[in-house]
Amino acid sequence: MTDDNGRGRVLAIHAHPDDIEFVMAGTMALLGQAGFELHYLCIANGSCGSLELDAARTIALRRTEAAQAASVLGARYHESLCDDLAILYTEPLLRQVTAVVRRVRPTIVLTASPDDYMEDHMNACRLAVTAAFARGFPNYPSDPAAAPYDGDVVVYHAQPHGYVDGLRRPVVPEFVVDVTDVLDLKRRALACHASQKEWLDRTQGFDSYLDAMAELSAQAGAFVPGVAGRTAVQYGEGWRRHLHLGFSRSESRPLEEALGTLV
Repeated sequence: MTDDNGRGRVLAIHAHPDDIEFVMAGTMALLGQAGFELHYLCIANGSCGSLELDAARTIALRRTEAAQAASVLGARYHESLCDDLAILYTEPLLRQVTAVVRRVRPTIVLTASPDDYMEDHMNACRLAVTAAFARGFPNYPSDPAAAPYDGDVVVYHAQPHGYVDGLRRPVVPEFVVDVTDVLDLKRRALACHASQKEWLDRTQGFDSYLDAMAELSAQAGAFVPGVAGRTAVQYGEGWRRHLHLGFSRSESRPLEEALGTLV
């Protein structure tokens, strides 16, 4: 599905403000440079992301930060739908995510890994996948109501944090996008989430969330081995492509075709 100017549309769906920046902002930036229209949805509003502020002030602050980050990436910001730890695979929330998918009509959906260290991330993935699947069902009403459409969409899963699942088993990407040239832009987008520095330092052991992002990107790049005449990718983002059945008429690869990939 393209807009009136013939551009594809990308919808990034993850759990919390700053999740998109950690694992998919570089790929989004490159797709934007390739002419794609970008859209940004964090399903949860970041309500639990402070040890000092109450929930209402935390939500307001994190909304501002997320909207700024989306702007840095050149993406349209979509409002969050629930509180932290309330990303549950329920029909009311699925209808809301489906409404976003139908309004955007994406060519590509970028979402979380189906296996990760926390339920919010995995449930965000499940909601994104099912919402994309339900995009064309006339008898499945979204909330708010949005017209169904039958255009092809390809779903891609980012790497989980730490590149392992919840049982510490390695998760190997199908391919890696080289984001070295846009790492500074990715860092600028993540830096918009300034409220998270202390939170991540104290609760998840990130010495610096900006340095932690760069380290994760370097780990993804390490999946690409150096060969004669070419060095390994310095910074990357790993991806796995969802099975096309129910999403597209054929096994298309729009992300790979737009950016080129390194296995």
